Amino acid sequence: MKIPKNRILPYRTLLAASIAATLVGCGGNDNNFDNVQTPTTPEPSPVEPTPTPVPAFDTDGVLTADITWTTYGVPHIKADNLESMAYGVGYAFAKDNLCVLADQIIKYNSERSKYFGPDNQAGSGDSEHLINDFGFLTLGIRALAEENLARMSANSRAMFQGYTAGYNRYLADTPVADQDQSCAGQPWVTEIDSTDLLTYSLGVALLPGAANFLGPMFLAAPEGESYLPTPAANTNIASQETDASATAMAANRRVNAMPFNINPTIVLPEKNPQDMGSNGWGLGSDKTTNGMGMVLGNPHFPHTGNLRFWQFHTQIPGYLNVTGGSLTGLPGAVNIGFNENVAWTHTFSTAEHFVVYQLTLDEDDDTGLTHRVDGSKRTIYEKPMQIEVAVAPGQTIMLNKTAYYTNYGPMIEVPGNFEWTDTNAFAIKDANLPNLDVVDHWLAMNMAGSMDEFKQAFKDYDGVIFNNTMSASADGQVFYIDDSTVPNLTETAISELTTNPVLIQTKIAAGFTVLPGFASAFDFDGPVPYEEAPKYEGTDSVQNSNNSFWLTNLSSPITGVSPLYGNVENQQSLRSRLAQQFIESEAGSDNTFTPDEVETLLVNNRSMLADMVLPSLLQACTAQGSDPVTVNGEDVDISAGCAALASWDGTMNKDSVGAHVFREFAFQFDREPQWETPFSVDNPVTTPSGLLQNDTTINQFAAAVQVVNQAGVALDATLGEVQFVERSLPDGSASGVKLPWAGAHNIEGGFNVFNIVPGNNGTLLPRHTYAPLNSNTIMSAEAEGYHINYGSSWMMVINFTEEGPQGRGLLSYSQSRGYGSEHSTDQTELYSAQPTLRDLYFTDEEITANTISTLTLSSEEN
Repeated sequence: MKIPKNRILPYRTLLAASIAATLVGCGGNDNNFDNVQTPTTPEPSPVEPTPTPVPAFDTDGVLTADITWTTYGVPHIKADNLESMAYGVGYAFAKDNLCVLADQIIKYNSERSKYFGPDNQAGSGDSEHLINDFGFLTLGIRALAEENLARMSANSRAMFQGYTAGYNRYLADTPVADQDQSCAGQPWVTEIDSTDLLTYSLGVALLPGAANFLGPMFLAAPEGESYLPTPAANTNIASQETDASATAMAANRRVNAMPFNINPTIVLPEKNPQDMGSNGWGLGSDKTTNGMGMVLGNPHFPHTGNLRFWQFHTQIPGYLNVTGGSLTGLPGAVNIGFNENVAWTHTFSTAEHFVVYQLTLDEDDDTGLTHRVDGSKRTIYEKPMQIEVAVAPGQTIMLNKTAYYTNYGPMIEVPGNFEWTDTNAFAIKDANLPNLDVVDHWLAMNMAGSMDEFKQAFKDYDGVIFNNTMSASADGQVFYIDDSTVPNLTETAISELTTNPVLIQTKIAAGFTVLPGFASAFDFDGPVPYEEAPKYEGTDSVQNSNNSFWLTNLSSPITGVSPLYGNVENQQSLRSRLAQQFIESEAGSDNTFTPDEVETLLVNNRSMLADMVLPSLLQACTAQGSDPVTVNGEDVDISAGCAALASWDGTMNKDSVGAHVFREFAFQFDREPQWETPFSVDNPVTTPSGLLQNDTTINQFAAAVQVVNQAGVALDATLGEVQFVERSLPDGSASGVKLPWAGAHNIEGGFNVFNIVPGNNGTLLPRHTYAPLNSNTIMSAEAEGYHINYGSSWMMVINFTEEGPQGRGLLSYSQSRGYGSEHSTDQTELYSAQPTLRDLYFTDEEITANTISTLTLSSEEN
């Protein structure tokens, strides 16, 4: 029997009702689609690009890498081939971040339930581990890795193979007592192989898309069928106990019923649940003082969990010399960095990477497993799945479940929004399922000998899964592209998506594109090709701060691309406007930048909102005086808050008095902005602007003062007394060491952005957080302020000179995750003392002069 929907979500929200109403209109064959353009026969797949002739594998079967660590624990790996290079990178990464990758391997291999049981909160019935494990089995990433590994390029296979060998070498050689104690000695921390790492890579590619729909996949089942997993019919409780009698009793006990509750809460997924963001600039010869290229990289990512950056430098003499930062598990390639010829950075794109299709079910099939496309019947396929689940210490059972697929992809179901009824159902198609280009694409960028070769990487591959790219070359060229993997919709689909009011409103309500699945004209074959992606090239500048491609270059707006890439002629975020203002108005007297000037802008911690409204806000609150303002039934005297604000210097630096008062006002203002001048598409950087001095503004300021008072924080405190970084001990408890922290927030229009993320960080590794006071603030009464764990992470400013690239950078949370390790807080302490970057060492002379330790790693020693 199918579980009633009201046992999962007992109500229908206005959003759900809106989506349900609009989808009814586009679900049947009575829509008028004259002049439908059916998909054309795809062009033959291009021959795989000829790899740059870098040695891939070691010819004698012995992996050898020289690792030199310089100050702040940065490894420089030198080898003769890609496999040996990745061997050194894998070893050095495991030394700093073993637990993160170990956790991710079991996550994407669908083994969380095996080691941690069905729930994230034990006994709650939240079923998060079941949802994770069955979800990634539904997506089939492990099977795709097994099927495709041998077909990948020699370069990719060499790097997967070498990296995992290096990771395993560290694990084998390092005593448990010397490993990160958050996971050391746990049964799930084991050797890995290339298939494990490719599975992980395929899973990461789905982060902005299908990976957010694991819950809806878990619930998907035809009308009248249950989505619940069931114990395997021939499975007894397996026991790992050593006591023979206990083992015998467990083996004889048949599993006739589910030994735990399953009560998941599934809501409408978001495209970017971790709010990933960044700033990125490429400055060309027209905008730099020395007439060469410069790049600012400033990704805003979580400081804990699976999206930590890590800095390293690789060299294969004569072929490769690149340094920068990469996310967990990229086997030897640099995500954001530079070589002798090109520097580049990324920001999270506004583009969509998937489409949800509404299927029209065949009324003649009572099973609900047939739908129609172009009038022809299509089968909804069933796929049996099985996972192992821990149910008690040392005891596991096997659970079975059925997943459902169509020609579009996996079926999904969200109660009250996207339901599988007897007439309609829904499936998701992700352009990144699978994406096998990731390593080859970034390796080609790493090895680019010119801007032309850098661009060629984007023509040859589609591995930059969810990013904008900003770059500059030594000869002063700049290049921007959003070559993230975006569905290549037909002209018919684009026309209907942009003109059909039902589809327009559905997208607004859902937050992503929903198209009818009854006509093949709405389907897509692969991603948008390079030629049709938004791009800009020149010698002036490119930038992005997480608005769309539209104003990459303010003088040459980009239009005319697929609407799935994002909006044009729309109001820009405060951070994007501040970035544009920096580039257009904050250069030197000759309208060009030096690297020192760019670094100063990166860490100056200004507030765009304060620049526009602070004088008016002070006037309004001063006029109010000590007359109380009623907020939520409480009379609030704002005079002390106004006095604190009058002492504020307009920045978010450690010694800024009253900065938190303005931040709390910004949170209130954001809910109902009181702009004097509305947004104008003709002035997108300077509008909206001005503050209306009205009752709403005063009430917003009073609400901000109320929040600060309720949190027990002094109104006239400095930001350094309120905002801090605090590491977790290996067991997840607070260390008690709070480092004061300078830095702004998106809400007040900062550029160097930090935030608090109290929820899921993508791993199960223990950590502490402080709950916000309420849903309208990130301030915590328990923390007495802001506990920073997100924001500027791998920061860099790279300047090309006649002597080669010169860079400064910082990894704000330091290289090593392990508490108490030598390089777990050194860069963090540097930033805490005074926001600044540090010198990056690129030449052999610089590396030698700053060496702190060395290691020659050889597989012959295993």
